[in-house]
Amino acid sequence: MKVKFTETVLRDAQQSLIATRMPFADFEPILSEMDKAGYYSVECWGGATFDSCLRYLDEDPWERLRKIRAAMPNTRLQMLLRGQNLLGYKHYHDDVVEKFVELSIKNGIDVIRIFDALNDFRNIKTALEATKKYAGERTVASGCISYTQSPVHTVEKYVEMCKELKSMGFDTICLKDMAGTMSPYEAEHLIKGIKDAIGDMPIILHTHCTTGMAYMTITKAIESGVDVIDTATSAMSNGTSQPATETMFYALQQYGIDSDLNEDVINKVNDFFKPLKQKYIDSGLLNPKSMGTDSQALVYKVPGGMLSNMIANLTDMKAMDKFDAALAEIPAVRKDLGYPPLVTPLSQMVGNQAVTNVIVGERYKNISNEVKNYFKGEYGIAPGPVSKELEEKILGAGNSPTDCRIEDSKRTGEEFAKAKEALGDLATSEEDLMSYICFPQQAEKYLKNRKEKQANKVSYTIVKE
Repeated sequence: MKVKFTETVLRDAQQSLIATRMPFADFEPILSEMDKAGYYSVECWGGATFDSCLRYLDEDPWERLRKIRAAMPNTRLQMLLRGQNLLGYKHYHDDVVEKFVELSIKNGIDVIRIFDALNDFRNIKTALEATKKYAGERTVASGCISYTQSPVHTVEKYVEMCKELKSMGFDTICLKDMAGTMSPYEAEHLIKGIKDAIGDMPIILHTHCTTGMAYMTITKAIESGVDVIDTATSAMSNGTSQPATETMFYALQQYGIDSDLNEDVINKVNDFFKPLKQKYIDSGLLNPKSMGTDSQALVYKVPGGMLSNMIANLTDMKAMDKFDAALAEIPAVRKDLGYPPLVTPLSQMVGNQAVTNVIVGERYKNISNEVKNYFKGEYGIAPGPVSKELEEKILGAGNSPTDCRIEDSKRTGEEFAKAKEALGDLATSEEDLMSYICFPQQAEKYLKNRKEKQANKVSYTIVKE
């Protein structure tokens, strides 16, 4: 028996603990060592990394990816893609989705983990087709299920979802337990049920330590036949992050289960990140709340990245005294929206609306545009019945949400034409245009700064000579 490891420190671990604020320069020196570790893959891109590079780190996310690829030629690089959302917060047209996938593979991505926040698989079809179209020798299309518990989510429903993902043509299936609420019992019954239904297709488990159950759940998943587990080097593990890579490696050794990992290398990787973690703690970037265990997350179903962002936002608003009230409001908002899994962009939508309800002091006095669009059907089909009162308040009496796929399947190139016009000579590549399409304000600001720095560099060189 063999269980392989996906190392998450460069993406989800740091996204969950420090809201994706880890600059490339902080981890660049360890990349060549990580390349020798024997990981199944290293998750290093996608999720919130793209937005954070442009918004907070003054980095080009594409250049970041290319640098990681150059430093790690022997390791599969993995990204998380939100289907038709890509890495933004709205649905994009099919031609945009296809081009984004093409550029991701071109710039170094091997494993594309594709999910939809509502598990509406109409919203991942285009991304899958593009992955297959532009696939290289090491490309893996991984179909992802956003796992949650609610009155409308059952083992039987998840098994049917896995059957659908297999029939769509995915290479692997990932169970994405964003909030770390999957119990050992649920893992056992779910993974055995999936294995019985889809045979030897590889199953991956992604979970978080938020509730304290992750180590038990992953162990039971391994006993039940899971093929790949997501872990984080121990200095950046636990809390709202993933279980520790070295700890799970040691446990598997005791079971006599091979993992392909090099023990000396993974220990060197951890030694490298130890002082970085302390730096983040000392600077206040790593909040102690993100490092602890919160069993109440079993009630709130709040994923790590959502929790760290909520803390950051409330801190910025000087409203951390509202934290507990906002956390308690989340399950009520989620129920009103038909029990969507709390994963981006739904986690932000539900979390922001809960915060607004608490701060304003009246539920739904102010409703975000994203929640309004959700009720219009622009994100897909809600998993369960929504609040009729709220639906009527948003749509008006007698109106129903759109029950169709919103994206225009015509490949008009409209978004690219608009981006070219808006950026002019600021854009020097297709990647620049794509950054603008996904995050217009942040990308334009970054590209202006880049041009200015390049001009200053040229000016400095001339003066120096």
